[in-house]
Amino acid sequence: MLLTTLPHDILILVLQHLPVQGLATLSITCRSLHDLITEFGWKGHLRTNPRPSYSLSRARAHWSPRTQVRYDVLTDCAWSRSEFIARPLSRPWSGKMQPILAINSSRLVVAAGPSIYSYKFGDSKGDESPPLSLEGFFSFTRPHGRQSDITAITFIDDGGLDQTLHVGFQDGRVQRVTFDPPSPNAPAGTTLRFTSSATSELRDGDFLESLTSERNLLLSLSSSGSATLTDLHKPTSPPSTISLDARSWASHMCLHASGPYAAFGTSSLYPLRIHSITDDQLMPTPSAILYSTSSSNMSYQPSSSAVYGISQGPVASPWGASPQILVAGWFDGQVCCYDLRSSSRIAAGSGPGPVPLRPVLSLADPLQLESIYSVSCGGGSASHIAAGSARHSVVSFWDVRSPRTGWSVHAPGNDRSPVYSIILESSRLFGATQSRPFVYDFGPGVTSSTYPSLPEAQGIDGLKRKKGSIGYYVTKYPHTTRISTDRHERELRTI
Repeated sequence: MLLTTLPHDILILVLQHLPVQGLATLSITCRSLHDLITEFGWKGHLRTNPRPSYSLSRARAHWSPRTQVRYDVLTDCAWSRSEFIARPLSRPWSGKMQPILAINSSRLVVAAGPSIYSYKFGDSKGDESPPLSLEGFFSFTRPHGRQSDITAITFIDDGGLDQTLHVGFQDGRVQRVTFDPPSPNAPAGTTLRFTSSATSELRDGDFLESLTSERNLLLSLSSSGSATLTDLHKPTSPPSTISLDARSWASHMCLHASGPYAAFGTSSLYPLRIHSITDDQLMPTPSAILYSTSSSNMSYQPSSSAVYGISQGPVASPWGASPQILVAGWFDGQVCCYDLRSSSRIAAGSGPGPVPLRPVLSLADPLQLESIYSVSCGGGSASHIAAGSARHSVVSFWDVRSPRTGWSVHAPGNDRSPVYSIILESSRLFGATQSRPFVYDFGPGVTSSTYPSLPEAQGIDGLKRKKGSIGYYVTKYPHTTRISTDRHERELRTI
């Protein structure tokens, strides 16, 4: 019996379970199977192997399913070899900054000091990687020292324009900001026009440390531990506010879990807490407290620590693609993964009250004992965790399917700065140190026009261009001996 004699609906079910190599092989056997795989096979593979990526979303909307799969496999192959193009996105800023990144499907913004720099995502041409270009920048008034520095930023829903931000400042001000893209003929790096309106102002030296938005809700966290949940579609409704009673650093909100929740990172005996969100209200009592110890000792006594970065876990993880997988970066240099559905408790006989959960996986760079300031998930096969350290501009990577094969790399310029903010996508990591933003690109087709060219430097900024390459030298090292595989390369030969 020939395979092609089977009904198409049966063949489509079979295609859903084939790897890339199987789809590629079948597609060259005969025209009927080629057409079937073109119409259903590649689309099915993309559905079961998602690669979340804001910066590629515009280009991927125009790529054929086969082109998308090819890009993903080439990217996964580069990740398996730890090969990427390192590019700074600007020359060093004047002075030491504490920058913050925010992203949507149209642009990446970098907040540094009192200024915001906007980088726009473009469409790809042929086999070239989708470009990123500097749209321009704008600065806020009252530039008198650090009091006007931006401390928190996030994009909020504006009906698809992707031009509206919520911004917190060191002096306690909180503003809603909408900026206008430059005209088509405007030079790169032009000053952008913007409008802003005050939404609130914190008192007594307090300021926003973290902002998170999802759908119609905005979650803000102040340095003193005041967490506020606001419905942006109901400006007259009173916000929901709770007090964490601790120096606070990071927040994460998840509304698409079966039980919506917010996670908060603080400096305290209980640095990582989960609070349920019910009817758009923050519950004042934590539903779970997450620890960094793997011990299940009944007599365990917590000690004071801090959590500086929180992210949702990687889509392709051993625990599934659940939004209840969390990743956190700790003061002691650990990166811990948690499953909020887990029964892995610190004390098995815990009574009523917050559930004391221990991590399902703990990671660390054995050569770096510094705190983790930022975490993000994505990368090759959507199974990687990235962590930015507190010194030496180091970013560490782990594949959760093989966590012992982690590796680390210094940012371009190799300065002593923390990596304050990172965003990890399928093929790109965006990051920012005290000196500048940068990108590691693992995808194919990167050219000299993919990223902004740098103006001529005055003085020494630590950058060294690779000879005959568009990338810059960076220092990387494995956490342990790592064996690469060329399996994905073999799969490519028939794609």
